[in-house]
Amino acid sequence: MRKYETIFILHPSLDEEAVKANIEKYKTVIENAGGVVENVDFWGKRKLAYEIEKISEGYYTLINFDSQPQLPEELDRLFRINDSVIRHIIIKEEK
Repeated sequence: MRKYETIFILHPSLDEEAVKANIEKYKTVIENAGGVVENVDFWGKRKLAYEIEKISEGYYTLINFDSQPQLPEELDRLFRINDSVIRHIIIKEEK
């Protein structure tokens, strides 16, 4: 098992229920794949450093988790096909 962290930004037009549902969805994906979610840090709505497709703010969420090396690839695929996710990044934490 390796340590990873992911930060993703959700579209600002989502309501509170949809934001919580998206966060739960990604937590569930990690747990169902045998990973362990260590921390979920919801930062709320923040201004983006630069506009992305005329969007200037979004909902930021940070998740720290342990998993096998195959899970980040699947998580990346799920982030890419979800239109609610504006940007995302998955980083392997160094020891």
